[in-house]
Amino acid sequence: MKNWYHSWRAAIRIARRDAWRFKGRSFLVLAMLALPIVGVSGADLTQRSSELSPAQQLDRDLGKADAVIHDPGLGGAALMQNPKGDNYQPVKEYGDSEPWPEGETDIAAALPAGAKSLVDTVGMAKLKTAHGLRNTSVRELKAADPMAEGIMVLDRGRFPEKPGEVAATNAFLESSGLYVGSKLTARGLDTTYRIVGAYELPDDLKEAQVNALPGALLAPLDKVLAAAELPGTDASDSYLATVPGGAGFTWNMVEETNTKGVTVTSRAVTLNPPPDSDVALYQKEGWASHGDNPSGNATELAILSTVVGLVMLEICLLAGPAFAVGARRSRRQLGLVGANGGDRHHIRAIVLSGGLVIGVVAAVVGTALGIGLTFALRPVLEDVLGQRFGSFDVRPLELLGIALLAVVTGLLAAIVPAVTASRQTVVASLTGRRGIRKANRALPIVGLTAVVLGAGIALYGSAVSDKAIIVGGGSALAELGVVALTPTLVGLFGRIGRWLPLSPRLALRDAVRNRGRTAPAVAAVLAAVAGTVAVATYSASSDAQSEARYEPRLPHGAVAILSPESAVDVPSMRDDTQKLLPTDVRADVDRVVVGKKNCSAYGGGDDCGRYEIVRPKAYECPLWVYDASGEDPAEKYSKAERRELAKDWRCGENDYGIGSEGGEILIGDDRLLKVLKIDDPGAREALANGRAVSFVKQNIVPDGADKGAGKGGATTAATTAANSVTAPKDGANGTIGVRLISAEDVDEADAAGMKGEEPPGTVKSIPAHQVADGQNAYGVTMIVPPKAAEEAGFTTVPLGSFFSTERQPSDAQEQRLNGELAKTGSDSTLTIEKGFTPENSGTLLALAVFAGLVTIGAAGIATGLAQADAEPDLKTLAAVGAPTRVRKALSGFQCGVVAAMGVVLGSASGILPAIGLRFTERRAEEQMYAQALDEGWGGGAEVSAPFVPVVIPWETLAMLLVVVPLGAALLAALVTRSRGALARRAVI
Repeated sequence: MKNWYHSWRAAIRIARRDAWRFKGRSFLVLAMLALPIVGVSGADLTQRSSELSPAQQLDRDLGKADAVIHDPGLGGAALMQNPKGDNYQPVKEYGDSEPWPEGETDIAAALPAGAKSLVDTVGMAKLKTAHGLRNTSVRELKAADPMAEGIMVLDRGRFPEKPGEVAATNAFLESSGLYVGSKLTARGLDTTYRIVGAYELPDDLKEAQVNALPGALLAPLDKVLAAAELPGTDASDSYLATVPGGAGFTWNMVEETNTKGVTVTSRAVTLNPPPDSDVALYQKEGWASHGDNPSGNATELAILSTVVGLVMLEICLLAGPAFAVGARRSRRQLGLVGANGGDRHHIRAIVLSGGLVIGVVAAVVGTALGIGLTFALRPVLEDVLGQRFGSFDVRPLELLGIALLAVVTGLLAAIVPAVTASRQTVVASLTGRRGIRKANRALPIVGLTAVVLGAGIALYGSAVSDKAIIVGGGSALAELGVVALTPTLVGLFGRIGRWLPLSPRLALRDAVRNRGRTAPAVAAVLAAVAGTVAVATYSASSDAQSEARYEPRLPHGAVAILSPESAVDVPSMRDDTQKLLPTDVRADVDRVVVGKKNCSAYGGGDDCGRYEIVRPKAYECPLWVYDASGEDPAEKYSKAERRELAKDWRCGENDYGIGSEGGEILIGDDRLLKVLKIDDPGAREALANGRAVSFVKQNIVPDGADKGAGKGGATTAATTAANSVTAPKDGANGTIGVRLISAEDVDEADAAGMKGEEPPGTVKSIPAHQVADGQNAYGVTMIVPPKAAEEAGFTTVPLGSFFSTERQPSDAQEQRLNGELAKTGSDSTLTIEKGFTPENSGTLLALAVFAGLVTIGAAGIATGLAQADAEPDLKTLAAVGAPTRVRKALSGFQCGVVAAMGVVLGSASGILPAIGLRFTERRAEEQMYAQALDEGWGGGAEVSAPFVPVVIPWETLAMLLVVVPLGAALLAALVTRSRGALARRAVI
């Protein structure tokens, strides 16, 4: 050992021999170091392989075409776009009083001269399957054309070549029960299609889709549906295009095509984008920062670095005692090295080489396993991700960096045992004596400083700043300080030993006297438990906040089945629900349509108008009423006035619950009141007498009130406006106006609304009764009895039904009903009110189990080291006649003591960051609440301050503080042998 090369070479050879000799310990450390490398390297390979290059993504989107051209629905208005074509806006500036351009554009007319094209049409159709009906995406594209190669990947069979043929994705065939060769039909269409092939979409393996030739399925189906006044397929067209010449679809061609009102995704432009100065869209105000957000990337990098650092710390704390065990068992060998001229440097090199050898092996094994498993499980990973890899992308530098983590972690874990072993005298090593080593006086000071500084930073972050990363950083620093204080804290725990029986007193004394092996294990438990308690506290607090904010959509146990899009399947849906669920009262409801009966409740569509409730001028919220100027009405008031108006009853927001799924008006009777548990005799009487029932006071004009009163109220002072209008009394009778706007007047009505003018339409006056405050209508705005709807001339169609139940429907009953509803292929909404369900209950259990496993593992390692150290004590106990069970009891208590100390310290450390984060969120929500009041967004008289509680998860803490240490102690006692091995007397 004359120079560093030869000394390290010898040290590595000795470490390699010891690692091979003690295979169990080596495998334990190897597994701890290699498993994270397997996971991280596999995740890196999966992430990189699933990230498509621009060229690969274009092959999946465009096939072999030069570009794909889309209609953005701006009615042919000239536009400007970014190079990728995913952001655009009209060239013309449209003010608040001018409607946004809408309408279809002829894409074929926008194609450049000489371009070849393929039409690509996508729509939805209800197809008959082996199980019933399925609402499925239908794509009409000549997939066999060379221009479309790569968009769809043929798996078996062939693509359609005739109008009566279709192909289907594997996902559709699996879910439908059909196969290649089956016949396929669409509901309402007599034509039968034969499935001639199966394919997949490389970007979406789970997409259920059917491919047909252009015009073969969607157009005929739309004609049949339109004749039956049913919703259409909502088909949309795009065009794949190739242009002559080798330059592709250039940026100049893209800009020229944009003038015709369409967007372009060009292969040439995406691969070689123009400079920002040549992109007109980027010159617009607000588009300067269209690139990535560097602050967001920096935050993600900081979070990732913190997670990696904490994982390395945990592994070091767990693996450190294992290296200490090895050093302790090899102390005679290390003593012989010292006896033959080796100094402390050589002793440290031998122990560090143990970490280096196992770290290198773990790096190689972990990386190899990560690559091999990712390659072998590639089909499984692709199915989970739902997309095919672009390629198996192996990046050597990234994998090398990941592998180096194992080497660095192994060396870091061996540092403390190496220093400890080098301080042993030769005589102590050869005789097996432990020696006396003074405690490090600087470490407690450093730890206490870190605790105080970290707690101060976390307190500042929660009380002054609104950045959660400050709280997290301060909490992490404080936790590292507690880790540094662990040896001192372990010593303080020893003072309770005087009150304990023999076995636990010996275990605690042994832990305190050998802090070098106890402290890392306790710190490992502390780190795992602290993270668990922090997340558990935060999760429990979030659940409590969510429960306080939870708004039931129906009374508990009630059921609603609604179909806002189509009324055709409503009768069968009602019957299926009543047959499969334990229903009691059934309340059928209809909805109002303006135009054809196939018009959706959400508006839109050809020949479809809409209706709106006419709110009296006096009852309109002054903050929301626009005038001809088009300016924001809230700007007319001061901050104090907006705060006052935010709590005004007229500015209350309607509840958009399940009752509003079919619009503001539901056609029904008093059975709906029974299901919704609305106890109002006046409401029941009103429905029986043909009066509507209103749940929103702003809509009703009480009998005898001046319907025009309050005009101009939006421009008066806020205090006067708030006090001059009295809300209708509970139980008042009056009228509600409903404006019917035809399809021809929709655009004019939108423009009038932007200008604050009276929109066109026919206003129907309906007698109504106002329900008293305090009744939860679950989003229902008003109920109109069928007789009143008929007298008003409303056109109605079935919407669905509400049910009360005899008992809470089970999950099995709900699943059977969903299966029956799926057979209809309808877009129905099934709601079963089950009450608040905590989202994080499973998370809390998983965290507790994780912390328990780490605790048992760390305590077990410490116990193994303790057994090696305590063998002389055990022999002495046996010599003086101690029972054999003492050995088991001592082992169990040694493990339990380490677990208990780590759990107690970790629980205390973990609550700090959770409380800090909750305080930060409370401040943020209070600021948002104050801003909402300043802007007049309070939501009416029932507005309340935010509720952000801090809840301690006592069940999780009880499991960690009681169950985990007891379990660790019992497990250690069970696996410990009652009798030790015979030993010989050490001879110098």
